[in-house]
Amino acid sequence: MMVKQCFGSAKVPLSPAVRAGDFVYVSGQVPVRDDGTFVSGGIAEQTEQVLENVKAVLKLAGCTMDDVVKTTAWIADARDFSGFNATYGSYFPKDPPARSTVESRLMLDIKVEIEAVAYKPL
Repeated sequence: MMVKQCFGSAKVPLSPAVRAGDFVYVSGQVPVRDDGTFVSGGIAEQTEQVLENVKAVLKLAGCTMDDVVKTTAWIADARDFSGFNATYGSYFPKDPPARSTVESRLMLDIKVEIEAVAYKPL
C-alpha cells in the first residue's frame, strides 16, 4: 500500500512537497526568500532563488537535485529564456532532468516559477 507523506507548510492551501511511493512532487516554487520577500531583479536572480527553494523543499523530503527526474518551468517572457536556461543549467550540470518550459502569465508579479518531480526509492 502506497502511503502519501506531505512535507513543509505554506500560507496557501498546498504542500510544498508530497511523497507518493518512490516519487516526490514539489509544488511550483517562486522567487521568494526565507523572510517572505520577493527577489527583484532579472531572470537570472529570480531563477536562482526559485531553484534554491526547490533544493530546500527537496531536502525536507530527503532528496537532492540529483534525484530530480522532471521539471516544469513557466517564464513570464519568452525573451528571458536564454538567461533562465543559463542559470537553470548551472543547477543540473550533468544528466539534467526532463523539462517543459512555457511562456505564461504568472499569478504574481514574478518572472519564473518551477515545479519538480524527484525519484528516490524508499
